[in-house]
Amino acid sequence: MNRTFGLGVGLSAVSLAGYVVGMLVTYPGRAFAITALMVGITLVAIGGAGGDAT
Repeated sequence: MNRTFGLGVGLSAVSLAGYVVGMLVTYPGRAFAITALMVGITLVAIGGAGGDAT
């Protein structure tokens, strides 16, 4: 598995869990869960691309 893809999947999962918890409990910094989710999805897209771009 590509390291970037794995990092993206992990970050997406953690940030999605943080978003769900943030909807139930108010905690400081919960808005960063959305930012982390966007970064995670980007890493999944970059890491999952694979192959040549030629």
